[in-house]
Amino acid sequence: MRIQNQGVGVLEALNKRKGVFTSADEKILSIIASQAAVAIRNARQMKELELAYDTTLEGWSNILDLRDEETEGHTIRVAKLTIQLANELGISGEELTHIHHGALLHDIGKMAIPDRVLLKPGPLTKDEWEIMRQHPVFAYNFLLPITYLRPAIDIPYCHHEKLDGKGYPRGLKGSEIPFSARVFAVVDVWDALTSNRPYRTAWSKEQTLDYIREKAGTHFDPRVVEAFLDIDH
Repeated sequence: MRIQNQGVGVLEALNKRKGVFTSADEKILSIIASQAAVAIRNARQMKELELAYDTTLEGWSNILDLRDEETEGHTIRVAKLTIQLANELGISGEELTHIHHGALLHDIGKMAIPDRVLLKPGPLTKDEWEIMRQHPVFAYNFLLPITYLRPAIDIPYCHHEKLDGKGYPRGLKGSEIPFSARVFAVVDVWDALTSNRPYRTAWSKEQTLDYIREKAGTHFDPRVVEAFLDIDH
């Protein structure tokens, strides 16, 4: 199987009923081999393109982590654990890919937050919180024009919404919150609470799990919490 005189594979045909292949057989096999070669090339190119996209997204997340040293490694950790949780919930295929991309990009909107707010070592003022709470909107505006990433936008836009409607930026309630964002929200809080921050030391795993259980039904989707408790952390 060749494309532009480059071999991409081998097609083997066996067990001709009378033991002899005719010129007609050869023509048919040649057509099949050509079509298969094109399919193999396209599949390889698509895989390479997907890898390039994933590498780019990881690069964006690394830039944000470098900007905010206190959250270094957070994005890669939550992306990995989110996929684990999504698998536990039976999510697969393209939806799983979009969730992975959304997890990698969940804080991309913070690129638009001024350093004086994002990197402030102490508590934020009311006005500063108003600015910080705009980062999901910034993420939405940044990602929406990118067709390839549009299916991943729910997590960056909605991961700070809460089941009881007391989240931000839109105050969505219950099933109004996209399921992927409900999945990610549990992982995001888990990683934040079990990591050291300038204003507090990391919580223990047991303390964090108790908090997540307590917030099931108000902050978190109970179904997602149940699945989260069943996976390794």
